Amino acid sequence: MIREVKVTTKAFGNMVKEEGGRLKAYVTAAPEKGKANKVLVVLLSAYFKVKKKDIRIIRGEHAQIKTVLINID
Repeated sequence: MIREVKVTTKAFGNMVKEEGGRLKAYVTAAPEKGKANKVLVVLLSAYFKVKKKDIRIIRGEHAQIKTVLINID
């Protein structure tokens, strides 16, 4: 499954929610050296109940809006 996620960094808490058919992720990590992306993968793996290795950012690694590939068996 491919999903688009809007990421807000330096948030007050880590969470994922769905608004209007789009996922929004809030991460406390700063957008430097891939820290926010790592937290995003952990959050999405918990949200979709899959392993971290089953989530991959395929577009927007340095952007606020990311496209992620989620392997759900």
